[in-house]
Amino acid sequence: MMTESAFNPSGVRHPLDPLDAREIAAACAAVRAHDDAGLHLRFVNVELDEPHKDRVMAWRVGEPIPRVAFAVVLRRDTGAAFEARVDLARGVVTEWRALAQDAAPFGQPAVMLEEFQAVERAVKKDLAWRAAVARRGLSEAEIDLVQVDPFSAGHFGYAEEAGKRCVRAVSYYREQPNDNGYAHPIEGLVAVVDLNREEIVTLVDEPEIVPIPRKKRNYEAKDLPPPRTGLKPLHILQPEGPSFTVDGWKVEWQKWSFRVGFTPREGLVLHQLGYEDGGRVRPIIYRASVTEMVVPYADPTANHYWKSAFDAGEYGLGRLANALELGCDCLGHIHYFDVPAVDDLGRPMVMRNAICMHEEDYGILWKHNEFRTGVHETRRSRRLVISFFATVGNYDYGFYWYLYQDGTIQLEAKLTGIIQTAAVAPGKPYPWGGMVDEGLGGPTHQHFFNVRMHMMVDGDEGNSVSEHEFHPRPWGTDNPHGNVFDLVSRPLLRERDAAREADGRAGRYWKVSNPNRVNSVGGAPAYKVVVQPTPLMLAQPGSYVHARGGFATKHIWVTPYDPAERYASGDYPNQHQGGDGLPRYVEANRGIDNTDIVLWHSFGHTHVCKPEDFPVMPVEYAGFMLKPNGFFAANAGIDVPSDRDAASVRHGREGGCCGE
Repeated sequence: MMTESAFNPSGVRHPLDPLDAREIAAACAAVRAHDDAGLHLRFVNVELDEPHKDRVMAWRVGEPIPRVAFAVVLRRDTGAAFEARVDLARGVVTEWRALAQDAAPFGQPAVMLEEFQAVERAVKKDLAWRAAVARRGLSEAEIDLVQVDPFSAGHFGYAEEAGKRCVRAVSYYREQPNDNGYAHPIEGLVAVVDLNREEIVTLVDEPEIVPIPRKKRNYEAKDLPPPRTGLKPLHILQPEGPSFTVDGWKVEWQKWSFRVGFTPREGLVLHQLGYEDGGRVRPIIYRASVTEMVVPYADPTANHYWKSAFDAGEYGLGRLANALELGCDCLGHIHYFDVPAVDDLGRPMVMRNAICMHEEDYGILWKHNEFRTGVHETRRSRRLVISFFATVGNYDYGFYWYLYQDGTIQLEAKLTGIIQTAAVAPGKPYPWGGMVDEGLGGPTHQHFFNVRMHMMVDGDEGNSVSEHEFHPRPWGTDNPHGNVFDLVSRPLLRERDAAREADGRAGRYWKVSNPNRVNSVGGAPAYKVVVQPTPLMLAQPGSYVHARGGFATKHIWVTPYDPAERYASGDYPNQHQGGDGLPRYVEANRGIDNTDIVLWHSFGHTHVCKPEDFPVMPVEYAGFMLKPNGFFAANAGIDVPSDRDAASVRHGREGGCCGE
């Protein structure tokens, strides 16, 4: 078991420090003592119950820290699920609440890793399923090698699934255990599995047989073409070490300071993000994390219409975090954060190298060559990268927070892994996506992420949000040459005002400002929200996925801070019938002007599959930026020193200077 000092070298605890292994063990012991379910008890989630923002902001080093654990537990014998809060100082459960699962709007805790393994057992022991696979041309020996993928069931109003803890399972042929099964989908066969009873509830077996694609498309190094030649080593060297400092979960780098957190559902969390300016740290964001994502598919056939995984709420991005590899996932002088966690049985463990932090060069920060005076100044940009990767079934998602020396903040999601596939009958087109190989299609789908940012721009007095867009001014006496265009602005005063869509034609953007402070030019210090005008949810209103993924119907949402409103899709999206999360939060139409606000941004990628996406998809990128807008009195990176890279090799004539 890891000790507290292994994660917190200074020994100074902070109210937002994640639970350590000792605290996790104590929380699980208290839950077991409260509900003696023996071997039937499972721990879906154990994490720090974060104190209210007001308490955290009032806390001072050395003061007592109330430490409370929050747990979601499941009884496998009855299917009952509970929320528990544990006072860690006393080791007792102080709150125990049963979750309503058998009545609308339903909702289940996330699917556990143990259940993934149970699904294959349940499916392969079912005689009807085995007969259906045999009807598609597989022998008994081949059936044993079939890959069975559990997939969150969603909600479609089916009576036989109401109140049950279910997943849907699709299958893939493999000639050998290491084969890429996604090259060989078994079409027209779906098993709905009751996870508690470990048996099939419903078996969809379509009468029309689509041949299983047999062409191998493996991607292990031994199965790939000879590697290309001529690629010389590229080393990232920092002979004097990194420019950041780490004390436990606190990080300081280039005027930035923040705390690192991690939860089983969200994965990486950034707390108390601020930038030092004029001798004080000016706060920008109190808490930031990706709270949800959904991947709806556009294929209406039996194997695919129901696919709409909520990867955070139905599985847990944090629970599925990779152990990152030095020199592979991250380059340079790396600091890894190991994350204490819990397995399904309530045993503490350590997720090693779950979070990677490093610096990287990012080209030019600012530059000007003045031919009149001979002044030539160039500064290179460096950014701090804080990241983690989660593998959710076939897809792999990287989440990268970037901090820049000029005060810019960026979040980038990297999408890779293996696409979902569909078998296509010989000689027939695939109408629901793109062909990726002979007899193999990739369904068109969308990926939506939602980031929750509890804003705190330049102080805790209150923030406001305004919307801005560019309009061409009509010809007239005030525009005689036709060249004038206007910036049209309006405040967003209530929640429904602030459920907004991006508009690339108008260059629409938003600003989060502090109206209680005055900047160097008499305005309010602010940060600009720079988003991409990508498609929103394309499923029809009235569809189940549209109701369940309502957060993806708008790019921007703004709500007043409520500690109970943590997730864009609501607390338990697994098998929930919909209507929860952001659409429900904003129904009250609360005021959001000059108050403690939370900014939510939905962004994503609409994916039409192509041959280049297989067998493993090259990374696609999605994300957004927050840029200072009147927050600083001048270019915040103006004081970055000039520093020529002495390790750079010059081929040919030496160029100009960096200003030294």
